[in-house]
Amino acid sequence: MSRVCAFTGKRTTVGRKYARRGKAKYLGGVGRKVTGKTKRKIKPNVQKVRAVIDGKVVRVKVSTKAIRNGLITKPVKRVWKPEKATA
Repeated sequence: MSRVCAFTGKRTTVGRKYARRGKAKYLGGVGRKVTGKTKRKIKPNVQKVRAVIDGKVVRVKVSTKAIRNGLITKPVKRVWKPEKATA
């Protein structure tokens, strides 16, 4: 299953992580040198939540940013209680 937000379209992206050594020039050094570049994946914070879509409650994968911004509406909580058994 893919890690994609159903509302914002956020997905896993690729990038690089740079390994550096040395002291910055503004701190009195000769400058920072890149000693290695490693490929990495940047994954979005995607959660599986229950949301109301077109009047139905469905489970969707949504990024936390979409949840915080109020792009989804969560279903109301059930307040069902069992009937008391009469003897």
